[in-house]
Amino acid sequence: MKENKTKHKRGYVKTYISGFIRAFVIALLLLLQFGIIFLLSYYLYSALYIYFAIEVVGVFAVVGLVNQRTNASFKIGWLVVITLVPLAGLIMYILWGANRSDRINKRNMSYITYGYKFLEPDGSALEKYMEHYNRRSNAVTYLENCHFPLFSNNSFEYYPLGEDAFTAIIDDLETAQRYIFLEFFIVADGILWNRIKTILIDKAKQGVEIKFLYDDYGSMFRTSKQFWQELKDSGIEVAEFNPIGKYLDKLYLNYRSHQKIVVIDGKVGYTGGFNLADEYVNEVERFGTWKDTGVKIVGDGVFGLTATFLQMWTLTTQKQIEDYNIYKSECLNKCREGRSGFCQVIADGPANNPENPIADTILQLIYSSHDILYIMTPYLILDDDIMEALAISAKRGTDVRIITPGIPDKKIVNMITKHSYGYLLKNGVRIYEYTPGFIHAKTVLTDECSLVGTINMDYRSLFIHYECGALMWDEELNTVIKDDFFETFGVSHEVTYEEWKKRPVITRILQNFFSLFSSLM
Repeated sequence: MKENKTKHKRGYVKTYISGFIRAFVIALLLLLQFGIIFLLSYYLYSALYIYFAIEVVGVFAVVGLVNQRTNASFKIGWLVVITLVPLAGLIMYILWGANRSDRINKRNMSYITYGYKFLEPDGSALEKYMEHYNRRSNAVTYLENCHFPLFSNNSFEYYPLGEDAFTAIIDDLETAQRYIFLEFFIVADGILWNRIKTILIDKAKQGVEIKFLYDDYGSMFRTSKQFWQELKDSGIEVAEFNPIGKYLDKLYLNYRSHQKIVVIDGKVGYTGGFNLADEYVNEVERFGTWKDTGVKIVGDGVFGLTATFLQMWTLTTQKQIEDYNIYKSECLNKCREGRSGFCQVIADGPANNPENPIADTILQLIYSSHDILYIMTPYLILDDDIMEALAISAKRGTDVRIITPGIPDKKIVNMITKHSYGYLLKNGVRIYEYTPGFIHAKTVLTDECSLVGTINMDYRSLFIHYECGALMWDEELNTVIKDDFFETFGVSHEVTYEEWKKRPVITRILQNFFSLFSSLM
């Protein structure tokens, strides 16, 4: 991991007033909804028969919530709300929590399901995998049954910092001949954007097909309509995922696309934690040194990223692409010499609920680890299943270590993150805080494989957002990632259980309170 603390910062953070105006209007409309609910609940208290009827409905609603096939943290969050403000909380749950988004999710899932027909497992890839690893991996089989095929014939390049990843991305963008697909949660004006924008506009003039997908909420404060219009005027296709005001009555604005994908000509693909903004390449300082990670895939696995992008593109634009295969690289069946790595590109989101392939995969990685289990994550807000799995893994002798930020970006979320330390530390998990600054990386390393992508270790990533990642089996890659972990351990502070127990009383109180709402953070 190369950190150049003396390099000249040329970047900037620019915000647009239009984003703040939109956020203000949305906030007013949300407050108006809450105000009406509380006003209604006030008057219903005085209407005895109506109040009694709603209480009966409440009993059935709570029974339905408890028996719902969903994450326990989701249930607890709503039960806390209903307990704190009984009548208003019940109305909120009926309006927003009781599967009100099913219609939207079913529509989105129809586009995702259509893409599955192009992701059929290749039996020869699994045979090669079993020859190399001498046993069938439960995670591999599980993911193939979830429509995430195993791809062989891959080589990988790991990037320990965002600036390393974008240097490679820019070089590959300049070679594009057929198409470029880009998806980011945050896109922001700055020197990084100006470099990439220039390349994209130039490639569009050359006839390269370019599709650019961004999340409306993630980019709202850092871009403007004119920002995107310049791309559209250049012939670049632009799509905005889930405009925040579109489904305000269902609070669907909470469901975001947190995926980051770059695919160029079907030959190379990238994913990782990085967004398209100057802080991700340390051209501007926010929360100290910003550490992110990413991976480049060359080989058959690129099509996994391509298909994931096309699934998100079609559910966003609601325009089906009939044949994903037209975006397969022509050289995939020819350029396989020297590529022995295996990978599965995984993705999920709220449309999958109550199925959560990513959360289930992480559980399997934890339980299947033997010697090591190392995790980098900016947020550590876990449900009981993953907490218990980490504790059990440490107790049975696995070297379990987690790196979190030394300088947080969100103080309340970091408070809940540190609340999670106690149980883990007590059970033998080692926790480090990255002292140079903010660690935004989302990387998991086990004895045999690594997971690099967009997935934070928190409820929002595992159950609310659309996420993606690359699960990879490659000895050389594992060695490189392990080296990065140990270099990062070396510049991090290891938190002890005794240290954690000595935190101030007011901190303990606040942590316990905010943890009640961890599933809503």
